[in-house]
Amino acid sequence: MTEGARRGRPRWTSVWRLLRSRWLRRLRDAVHWWRQSLQVRVLTSTLVIGLVALALVFVYVGQRTAAGLFDERRDQVLEESFRSSQQAQQTLSASTAQTAAEVFVLLRGVTTEQSTGGPSSPEVFMLRAPVQPTTGQPPPVQVGNTATKPALVYLISDGLKAAVADKKQHWQSVAITEEDGSTTPGIIVGQQVQVPVVGTYQLYFLYRLDAEQRRLDFLLGTLALAAGALVVLLASITWLVTLQTVRPVRRAAEVAERLADGQLTERMPVHGEDEMATLARSFNEMAASLQDQIRRLEELSALQRRFVSDVSHELRTPLTTVRMAGEMIYAARQSFDPATKRSAELLSTQLDRFEDLLADLLEISRYDAGAAVLDAEGRDVRDVVLRTVDNVVTLAARKGSWLRVDLPEGQAVADIDPRRVERVCRNLLVNAIEHAEGTPVEVRVAADAKAVAVVVRDHGIGMTPEEVAHVFDRFWRADPARARTTGGTGLGLAISLEDAHLHGGWLDAWGRPGQGASFRLTLPRRAGMRLTGSPLDLVPAPEPETVVVPAGVPRTDPAALPEWTGAFDPDRQEVP
Repeated sequence: MTEGARRGRPRWTSVWRLLRSRWLRRLRDAVHWWRQSLQVRVLTSTLVIGLVALALVFVYVGQRTAAGLFDERRDQVLEESFRSSQQAQQTLSASTAQTAAEVFVLLRGVTTEQSTGGPSSPEVFMLRAPVQPTTGQPPPVQVGNTATKPALVYLISDGLKAAVADKKQHWQSVAITEEDGSTTPGIIVGQQVQVPVVGTYQLYFLYRLDAEQRRLDFLLGTLALAAGALVVLLASITWLVTLQTVRPVRRAAEVAERLADGQLTERMPVHGEDEMATLARSFNEMAASLQDQIRRLEELSALQRRFVSDVSHELRTPLTTVRMAGEMIYAARQSFDPATKRSAELLSTQLDRFEDLLADLLEISRYDAGAAVLDAEGRDVRDVVLRTVDNVVTLAARKGSWLRVDLPEGQAVADIDPRRVERVCRNLLVNAIEHAEGTPVEVRVAADAKAVAVVVRDHGIGMTPEEVAHVFDRFWRADPARARTTGGTGLGLAISLEDAHLHGGWLDAWGRPGQGASFRLTLPRRAGMRLTGSPLDLVPAPEPETVVVPAGVPRTDPAALPEWTGAFDPDRQEVP
């Protein structure tokens, strides 16, 4: 291979790849357009079926017409050639030629006579028969062949000569090559005649079928033109019919999209009284019904939110009065008898819980009314987590659970509302401690370039997948018979989910019965950034079995004190 050829091959390869990529892209665009448009699919299906049907009709009509024209012309040719052969035999029988020259002139005359008569006159060939009758002696005169066009003698095949030797009329269809290179169909008819003095000859007539071919071409051309016009007409009719059908559907889709966007006053135009008009009226009735139902639901929701907010605010005043009286009673509880003292302590505890419930109800009402505002600032999430852990250490010690905190070495700064994130972490930790049943509770923090995540994991009773689906519902309990022992209101996880959504983040849950539960809070590092993943896995990795110390067994280590050597110690700390 030459150096120029080696340099030229990569260029042609790149050109071929470019052309192939362009055609593939156009093909994909066409397929996408075909899949997107019902009108195009119906049109192409109709055209394909119509073209196949027209092609079958075209082939059938063409074959039948060609066969009919050929059979008709063949019968005419056979009859005409038979008469011409009889006439030639009479002329030969009446001749008195004796010499070779006279016989040759006679044969030329018969050949010329049978070839004249008009533009459709045949070419005539007078050929000596390959097999002569056995008379015991050779003919006295030897004469050659004659033909009106000797160049076409090759069309007479040996098979036809052998068939004509049976003294019967035989024919054969041939293709005549003209001087300009074109091909014309034809028929050769042969029959034996007796020539005086020289013996048996075979008389052949070559008829051109160019007239029939022109008629067939004209007919096929007319059929093709009619088929093309029919295809265009069929495509136009299909396009118009599908357009009348698809246009209302498109309008319905557009109106449905606007309805989904909140434009509840949108309606479809109604024209006529046909099926499409019925569809439009039914669609409009459905839209009106939906608008009425949505309006009622909005009014009911607004009334409910206002009721919750009003009740919460109205309960503030009597709660404050009761709180003041309760604090006075609680302060003087040491002077009461044991039963009254216990009642004063229970009253103070339940007042605290009732106050928390009112605060949560007010917070939920703000979310429902869309009045919640995010007060974001750049804060290190590790600070928030550590402060939350400090607040729940006493609860963890009372429940007999250890807190294992795993913090990253680097900062985990994000645009957050510290109050809301701390509330989420506190709710997750309190929930984990309550359901851990004395097992360790793990807290992990991690961050990447786009997000920061906090995972709270317990090894308690766990949850089923059905319970995980409802864990963020308001006032929901996996076990209705299980009492809240940590003073929860039943709204903590629901508020936590709303806080996460307000940050543009996620709050996910996982659980398995007997394996505990895991909650993951994922927040974007910058306000408005869209999350695509989380730095921490929600589903924990399988762990080896560990021996859990029961909550009632006394510990020899300082369980209630966190052993942090620094605010951001990267090592794992354990806090009960």
